[in-house]
Amino acid sequence: MKTKSSAKKRFTVTGTGKLKRKHAFKSHILTKKAKKRKKALTHATLVHPADENNIKLQLNMK
Repeated sequence: MKTKSSAKKRFTVTGTGKLKRKHAFKSHILTKKAKKRKKALTHATLVHPADENNIKLQLNMK
């Protein structure tokens, strides 16, 4: 079974097996967003546990 190319580009697996993702809303129309908001969107975060199984299926981890 092939890996979903879109998932492959968007998610990385940490050393402990958790999934890391980037924040949305940081690509365009940035002039109206506050500096504090844009700075907060810069940092990566973990995928919510409710979505982990679906993404792991797309990455052929299950």
